[in-house]
Amino acid sequence: MIPLPSGVRVWLAVGRTDMRRGMNGLALQVQETLQRDPFAGDLFVFRGRRGDMIKVLWHDGLGMSLYAKRLERGRFVWPAASSGSVAISAAQLAYMLDGIDWRNPIHTFRPERAG
Repeated sequence: MIPLPSGVRVWLAVGRTDMRRGMNGLALQVQETLQRDPFAGDLFVFRGRRGDMIKVLWHDGLGMSLYAKRLERGRFVWPAASSGSVAISAAQLAYMLDGIDWRNPIHTFRPERAG
């Protein structure tokens, strides 16, 4: 997993993204379409048409990194908007990367009593 600094901002690029794009193409999309600075240290998350693959773009101050993940089954939960960006927390990103619905994570077990 990406070693995230505390307080990092995570932006979902809503809509579809061409997953053939690399670092430079995605950085240009961040700059032109999302109107954000791709070198500011924020994480930018993109999802492809099928919904089973995401790419995360991150500049850590030293260089650009590109992280990709594809689910074997299922799809990543994504906002319904067609353009723009949505801010989520680093914890919600962790849920997303695990294939969990980040909007409303459901705990499967809660202890009833101690002992």
